[in-house]
Amino acid sequence: MSARDLVIDCDPGQDDAVMLLLALGAREELNILGVTAVGGNVPLASTERNARMICELAGHSDVAVYAGCPGPMVRRLVTAEHVHGRSGIDGIEMFEPARAVQAQHGVTFLVETLRAAAENSVTLVATGPLTNVAMAFALDPAVVTKVREIVIMGGAMREGGNATPSAEFNILVDPHAAHVVLHCARPIVVMGLDVTHQVLATRARIERLRALGTRPALAACGLLEFFGRHDSAKYGFDGAPLHDPCTVAYLLQPALFEARHCNIEVETGSELTLGHTAVDFWGVSDRPRNARWVHKVDADGFYDLLTERIARL
Repeated sequence: MSARDLVIDCDPGQDDAVMLLLALGAREELNILGVTAVGGNVPLASTERNARMICELAGHSDVAVYAGCPGPMVRRLVTAEHVHGRSGIDGIEMFEPARAVQAQHGVTFLVETLRAAAENSVTLVATGPLTNVAMAFALDPAVVTKVREIVIMGGAMREGGNATPSAEFNILVDPHAAHVVLHCARPIVVMGLDVTHQVLATRARIERLRALGTRPALAACGLLEFFGRHDSAKYGFDGAPLHDPCTVAYLLQPALFEARHCNIEVETGSELTLGHTAVDFWGVSDRPRNARWVHKVDADGFYDLLTERIARL
């Protein structure tokens, strides 16, 4: 089976960084056409540097990184240094990557990549605010048909929000972009907090990674240990939920997950519930189903996959 053509859009963030490690450990299955960075967990200058750092740390500096939009389509940027630290990937030693960020704007790269692609051929993984993807679709609506599937980390239903009482961070940062993407009429899979809160980076799971002894594995441990401080204290969990790698894990082993085809809408007007994802899980409305909402995961199988792929780096 040929490798799946893939563009990764992210805002690293420790969990985005681990997502990149997982994807880079699966290049036989995933043909990574490029990585686009967006302002989100930390400002764009940090997210694009962080993406380049992780690619180099994993031994895959051949993967080009493009800086995209520094902030949302309509709102001002909200960041999360209180969760991720000043760098966005606190927990590992920082360095300046040898390969520079690409001169081309990330949205331009995305548009031109899709224009050049065959119909229904490119998968998009998006683990930050959806600004870059929405802007690409707005700049050239014709490229939407080139998209095979979009796998998103964002949103919440039963878990409530992690940035406000009703909104998950990625959707809250740019709810207007999320609205655009969810209505693009392409196959969409959404990994919200309902599923990502099931994949806790427990001490035992981190120690399995540490036992690999490689630089990428030890970096993953440092990232997870720093990331775990905030969410363990907030939720009382044994380790932090590992949100973003669920997207790539789904592409590699979809049988680990259970999903339901639903209508998902994003609140863009209410000051109180801005960024809320209204998931019609039970089909109580007549709104058309526009995405698959993932609600269950085999957490042990997920960490088996993550450990095995990081071991390849």
